[in-house]
Amino acid sequence: MSGTTPATRWRFGPVRVQALPHVPGLRGEPQVRDLLAGWLGDPGVAPPLVRDAWGRPRLLAPYADRDAGWSHSGERLLLALGQDVVLGVDLERQRPRPRALELARRYFAPAETERLHATAPQLRDTAFLRLWCAKEALLKAHGRGLAFGLHRLEFGGDGDGADAPLRLLACDPELGDPGWWQLREWEPQPGYLAALAWRPRHL
Repeated sequence: MSGTTPATRWRFGPVRVQALPHVPGLRGEPQVRDLLAGWLGDPGVAPPLVRDAWGRPRLLAPYADRDAGWSHSGERLLLALGQDVVLGVDLERQRPRPRALELARRYFAPAETERLHATAPQLRDTAFLRLWCAKEALLKAHGRGLAFGLHRLEFGGDGDGADAPLRLLACDPELGDPGWWQLREWEPQPGYLAALAWRPRHL
């Protein structure tokens, strides 16, 4: 609608997400620390955030029951924070991807590649990027990131049509039961796609 301001904050179940401007080439962590401190109730105090052996950010006591993650692409950054969950978020700028099928054959689950091949060419770049965002968000939540292997989890449309919401159909046992995971996809602003994945911490 003309004249409206794009949303910059979202709530998905137990997770809150905010979009921020980002300077390409800069690391995201220094930028999110102040906002994260405010969300945790200690403005101006550096949050107790460390990186584990895999490079995943972890909050320490007294916030060990919270999980935070962020992602940046182009000139935007997303920060997510949830309680009693493990989460991952991914943001990608939309652009032509002429090697989408080649990358899918190399990195995705075979069934995903077959579905991409059957997708109309004019919709294929977006379909590929949606899968990439969903996979990266979930693998960030798991903690190993892309190194774990994009082929070790399979997403499919939850319904008919190219724009049907994605859901996790199958995954490596190390990721747990596919039914544990929640996924939300959205367009935080024109030209960008985002995905947020989470599951209850106790599972």
